[in-house]
Amino acid sequence: MSPPGRPKGENRSANHGCHLMNTVLSRIGRDRRRLGSALLLGPLAFAFPRTGHAGAQVEEPLANAVRSALASSVNDTAPPKPAFDNIEARLAYLRWLGEMSHRLQKRKAEHMSRVEFLETAWYESTRAGLEPSLLLGLIQVESGFRKYAISSAGARGFTQVMPFWARSIGNGDARHLFHMQTNLRFGCVILRHYLDLERGDLYLALGRYNGSRGRPEYPNAVFASQRLWAYQPPVT
Repeated sequence: MSPPGRPKGENRSANHGCHLMNTVLSRIGRDRRRLGSALLLGPLAFAFPRTGHAGAQVEEPLANAVRSALASSVNDTAPPKPAFDNIEARLAYLRWLGEMSHRLQKRKAEHMSRVEFLETAWYESTRAGLEPSLLLGLIQVESGFRKYAISSAGARGFTQVMPFWARSIGNGDARHLFHMQTNLRFGCVILRHYLDLERGDLYLALGRYNGSRGRPEYPNAVFASQRLWAYQPPVT
């Protein structure tokens, strides 16, 4: 019943206003809590997306020579053990590994698995003639460093490789794309292939990798993420 002297419509309006105000205050509280959590995590809270861009490389006919070269590249089962010509190069690698391990700690808490991932990422990217920071930036955008990520297009793993690649240049079993070194190798070999097709134009190669050639969103996102993984050796 409405209070004496107040029309029923006005009472309903007041109740609605109170309910609306409570809803707004509740949302503000949630937003503040989320912002507080993000600030505690620092810039990396915004740097690592929970979901990456859906990888969607387009299946294209491959010349037999190209198919054979790609298959040979991905089927080499050599373990990711880098070799160095001198102690300075090895020390530079170890400093890079330590710094990247520190940056990746929030995403991969277990030390040994984190180091194994970074060793493999360095090995596979260098083997393909790519910057390690580029591979790490691509992985951040594609999967958020989730080993078992699957996109809406069906792409799999860290580098979001489409299953047709397993049929074209692998052993045909798309489940192997969840194996860490296999996935990183496929991603690097595919990006190197696209880079060669685009005559060294990384912008177009990244667009082709994502199935969005010519559009700026994906290449720009990878370039931005790459900058987060760039490493500048200390001045001695």
